[in-house]
Amino acid sequence: MIVVYTSPGCASCRKVKQWLKDRELPFIEKNIFKTLLNDNEIKHLLMRSENGSDDIISKRSKIIQDEKVDVEEMTTDQLISFIKKNPSVLKRPIILNEDSFQVGYDEEEIGVFVPHELRKLADNCCDKECPVFETCGQIRVKDAE
Repeated sequence: MIVVYTSPGCASCRKVKQWLKDRELPFIEKNIFKTLLNDNEIKHLLMRSENGSDDIISKRSKIIQDEKVDVEEMTTDQLISFIKKNPSVLKRPIILNEDSFQVGYDEEEIGVFVPHELRKLADNCCDKECPVFETCGQIRVKDAE
């Protein structure tokens, strides 16, 4: 299942959700300001990111700038507590499933969230005459460009 961490007013979040809807890919949206993230969820995000906190924490966020917070000096538990109290420090959107992890909307990279079977099917047999071209064929066309 695809999980998308979002916030209200986030243009990139809206793009990701629309991209997933256009391809009829089911996803769970978690608004970081309405859904309290638990410790395990935050640990999971940190573990999935290649560069730990650098990938998911915005060092330019107001609270980090105003309070001169150095997340590099925090223990994991301190960082988790800080994120729980200040979810606005998270970059958005954060998109993940069992196999992939992405921060932000990147039109070239987001195709990894299309199931492998559907991508393979699109590569092998989908053209503009195919009844499901709008769902899977467009992915192949964009990948070829």
